[in-house]
Amino acid sequence: MTADAPRPAVAADVPAVKAVTEAAFHHYIERIGLVPSPMENDHAANVAAGRVFVAGDPVRGLVVVVPAADHLYLDTIAVHPQAQGTGLGRTLLRWVEAHARELGVPEVRLLTNAMMWENQKLYERYGYELVERRADGPYDRMHYRKAL
Repeated sequence: MTADAPRPAVAADVPAVKAVTEAAFHHYIERIGLVPSPMENDHAANVAAGRVFVAGDPVRGLVVVVPAADHLYLDTIAVHPQAQGTGLGRTLLRWVEAHARELGVPEVRLLTNAMMWENQKLYERYGYELVERRADGPYDRMHYRKAL
C-alpha cells in the first residue's frame, strides 16, 4: 500500500475529515452563494457507516462513497489545498473506480455543482460523461457517470 492509498476512516479521523473537506470546499462558498453540501455532511455518521476512506498521514485527501446495487456513488472527493497538484486527486479517483470493480458494479456516478467548473473539466478528462444537469433544492448540479 502506498502512502496515498486510501484506507477506511476511523472515528479518530473525523476531525481531519471535517478539516480537509472544509479546506477543499470553502473557497466555493462565495462563487456559488451557498455552503457546498459536502461541508454540511455528517462526517461522524459517514465514517461510522464505513463510507469514508482517507489518504495520507496526516490526512490530505478523502473520498466518501455509497455502494448501490448497480453503481458506486462518489458522494465526495476532497484534497486539502496544500496537497492539490500532487496527483492525490487522480489517485483517489482511480481508487474509487477500482473499488467499484471490486464491488462488482458496472459504473461510478457522481455530481458536482454547476459553478465548480474545475471539477467538471477534471471528471471529463478522466472519462466521466455528463448525464444531466438538474436543480436539487438550491443547488444546480451536474450529474456524471463512468462505465467501467
